[in-house]
Amino acid sequence: MRLKTFETDTIGTSEGDLQITALGHGSLLFTYHGTQIYVDPFSRVADYTLLPKADLVLITHDHRDHLDPEALARIRTSATEIVHPERCREKVQDGILMRNGERRVVHGLTIEAIPAYNIVHTRESGEPFHPRGHGNGYIVAFGNLRVLVAGDTENTPELKALRDIDVAFLPMNLPYTMTPKMVAEVAVAMRPRILYPYHYGTSDTSRLVELLKDRPEIEVRIRRLA
Repeated sequence: MRLKTFETDTIGTSEGDLQITALGHGSLLFTYHGTQIYVDPFSRVADYTLLPKADLVLITHDHRDHLDPEALARIRTSATEIVHPERCREKVQDGILMRNGERRVVHGLTIEAIPAYNIVHTRESGEPFHPRGHGNGYIVAFGNLRVLVAGDTENTPELKALRDIDVAFLPMNLPYTMTPKMVAEVAVAMRPRILYPYHYGTSDTSRLVELLKDRPEIEVRIRRLA
């Protein structure tokens, strides 16, 4: 499985182009000024031995389809920086811990960690699939372009309060994250220029397109991220 088989979009920024490659599920690859930035690499969606080595990896939370030690091992070098929330500490050696609300400059990029959690959807025990404080979403600034990767979350107040987001990746995988209606609600509040539903499993992406059809200022892009 070679990189050219994946869908890649190019978006201009004030400091050059950003390439966004949809690897699948919750996994993304950003390429910017020759720097390779992975989000939640997962062995099921790609053969990482055929992909570029990582300069930076963003891990949203500790579930096995987001924190995959095998995939990490295949792209990591001695110089790779890995950003992660606290619950990933035991599985990620020598990483950079970021908690909800923190901001850091890593590999020359300003990164903000935001809360990612469930409000409605829970396990049979009543525990949320993603309890508050366990996971991060990330806002990354590529020049003047602010890109949000929301992680596994629902339509939280913190998410709906975000502004000045140019590109948003919002999860739509039931029962673990958002319904199309929830994603549309966040998008209407946030007003990103480009919206990618991601990690959407069997959810009907056409439903999201329909819900936002009267919002021409929000471009909904559907890529292979099931």
